[in-house]
Amino acid sequence: MSDTAFQTMYRDEFIAGFEERQSALRSACVTQAQVKGNTAVFLVADSGGANAVTRGSNGLLPYRADNLTQNTATLQEWHDPVRKTGFNVFASQGDQRRIMQETSMGTINRKLDLDIIAQLDGATINTGTPATASVAMVAKSLAALGNAYVPVEEEENMFGVVTPAFWSYMMQFPEMSKGSYVEVKLFSGAIKKMWRWFGINWIRSSLLTGLATGTELCYLFHRNAIGNAIDTRGLQTNVGYNGEHDFSWSRTTVYVGSRLLQNSGVVQMKHDGSAAAL
Repeated sequence: MSDTAFQTMYRDEFIAGFEERQSALRSACVTQAQVKGNTAVFLVADSGGANAVTRGSNGLLPYRADNLTQNTATLQEWHDPVRKTGFNVFASQGDQRRIMQETSMGTINRKLDLDIIAQLDGATINTGTPATASVAMVAKSLAALGNAYVPVEEEENMFGVVTPAFWSYMMQFPEMSKGSYVEVKLFSGAIKKMWRWFGINWIRSSLLTGLATGTELCYLFHRNAIGNAIDTRGLQTNVGYNGEHDFSWSRTTVYVGSRLLQNSGVVQMKHDGSAAAL
């Protein structure tokens, strides 16, 4: 006689679903700004391409003014509220209150990156017709930045943000993975959030525009080209319980604004990632 009254066993801990949970791009931006009200102002200062001068015919030096540009990012409020009834919390598997908090923070962190990406998408310097990633594409992008006087030798401030498809091609570059070219062994050890190669700090993001299509928009840029501001005093991560209606809630709120500060400091690498899509 076979047994039929089996008992279902549930795991107490929940398993996080696959989604972006942390902001990867904010660390690549200028984050200091003068915040007043709902605006953040970034000052970009240069000489305006001035040349050295000699004395005029009157024996006096001709003075000039510095080129000062104030870039304003308008902060917008973004929220992610979650609510579950007491019965749902009781009857559902896992720590439902903790799930609410973690998914809410992940949603806000994705919004931070999407806000920055929206500004990068406004860059006008690009590599032309979409093609698969290559050393030549990266070198061409660096050359374009160098031609615009961007200090590409500042490795701490140089960033590349690419799709998983772009990254998969990069991993096949001998110049990136072979020991005769690099000291870091990419195919051994843990996967890192950021890799440095070619003097650039590389970040992978699945939030980039055109993901897994024939026109993925990837970027190579200097930190001073993009600004991101958050009203840290207004950042809220609240949780609570409503006894009258018996529901638990979680709400994460952030006031954030991003701005493309210097178009000449960003190169849009148009990438064909269609072959990597399954």
